[in-house]
Amino acid sequence: MALSISISISISLLLIFLSHFPSSHAEPFIGVNYGQVADNLPPPSETAKLLQSTSIQKVRLYGADPAIIKALAGTGVGIVIGAANGDVPSLASDPNAATQWINSNVLPFYPASKIILITVGNEILMSNDPNLVNQLLPAMQNVQKALEAVSLGGKIKVSTVHSMTVLGSSDPPSTGSFAAGYQTGLKGILQFLSDTGSPFAINPYPFFAYQSDPRPETLSFCLFQPNAGRVDSKTGIKYTNMFDAQVDAVHSALKSMGFEKVEIVVAETGWASRGDANEVGASVDNAKAYNGNLIAHLRSMVGTPLMPGKPVDTYLFALYDENLKPGPSSERAFGLFKTDLSMVYDVGLAKSSSSSQTPSGKVTSSGWCVPKKGATNEELQASLDWACGQGIDCGTIQPGGACFEPNNVASHAAYAMNMYYQKSPKQPTDCDFSKTATVTSQNPSYNSCVYPGGGGGAAGSKAVMNKYVSSDKVEKKNGAIEPNVSSSLSFLLIFLSLIFHV
Repeated sequence: MALSISISISISLLLIFLSHFPSSHAEPFIGVNYGQVADNLPPPSETAKLLQSTSIQKVRLYGADPAIIKALAGTGVGIVIGAANGDVPSLASDPNAATQWINSNVLPFYPASKIILITVGNEILMSNDPNLVNQLLPAMQNVQKALEAVSLGGKIKVSTVHSMTVLGSSDPPSTGSFAAGYQTGLKGILQFLSDTGSPFAINPYPFFAYQSDPRPETLSFCLFQPNAGRVDSKTGIKYTNMFDAQVDAVHSALKSMGFEKVEIVVAETGWASRGDANEVGASVDNAKAYNGNLIAHLRSMVGTPLMPGKPVDTYLFALYDENLKPGPSSERAFGLFKTDLSMVYDVGLAKSSSSSQTPSGKVTSSGWCVPKKGATNEELQASLDWACGQGIDCGTIQPGGACFEPNNVASHAAYAMNMYYQKSPKQPTDCDFSKTATVTSQNPSYNSCVYPGGGGGAAGSKAVMNKYVSSDKVEKKNGAIEPNVSSSLSFLLIFLSLIFHV
């Protein structure tokens, strides 16, 4: 009996221990918007299979289509469902309406379908309808109470979605603040989000920022491509991409109202793959660059300058093109996938592209591309984001990959730079990265992390220790020390031997 109890306790402890190891495919911060303003969408069951073939972990619906929610049952995909703007008045005025909404749209599916968030309304503050704006918070409160009545309070969060126009100031990011006309209404909403642990959901679109400032340097800044960067005059922080600048402006706005601890969720962001003649920047190349580099940036786990160390939960817009959406052509061209389930362009979302294999094809380079001494973390992060957005396999430097440790920008950038260089024509300009990289004859491979290159001799030669690996421990920005995975695995083996020696 004692042996049985001991083994049971030990196995429980082991499961807790193992839960701290990252999965190479676990990317809960990447989601996608699933719009339905179309007449040619594939069946929900086919979409569910498509999502399971990708690293997308969350889906946002604009409504609560029961066929889609049911199709996603058992997939583990987190689901955001929405109460439409037209539902807000009844939800606000009648608690029974909120109860009925939960009874109809949540209880028949949960928990088999992993509903994680309910958004009440979409960009209501922009509606210019004062009555609807005033009804938003009461509607959110009644939905929250309805969830609590069925013991789902806290398990399913409640929020609403805003456009970036709620900000009155966003440049530089440290001066971000909400427009004066929205602050009174927002204060109650922010207090609700803070009290319930729910996120502030917003829609930043560098695509539209570029359209209002169509200079070449702005395009590079928006697409996470190498650029001179923009310095926040108040903090001295250099921003190398528009996404971080916009998200940090939202963070500053929340802080200015005393709610800096409220989590930010990017409910929508994307780039159109085509547009009308007057829609500057709308192209397949730019859409692939933006979405691919954004995904690489999120996977790098670097966060933003004001919120370092964790990626912002981000829902890409959109899963499919929606052929019935009104407006300019770009409105019907944000899809990542065609309705025949093929990719519009490849941004590395397929699970097979997140593996830790080296690129196919014979390597003929006579060296390895690595960062130059003196390159800053900001420069290397920009190069890392750009390289991983060019179709190379960066799965090896993601959690669980052979080159994830040491988990720092310099090491990850070194691997990504070299991967890009090895797949390129190997011209000197292919290992430039805005003057931050150089070709070396020293093999930077270490332990089980293999850098392709070296004229075909890399695999068989004895590798020197990668200069970016300083120890078997990695110091994080908050000062905490994270043990190397191999050291932890050694401990795990010892732990297992103790269990079965009992």
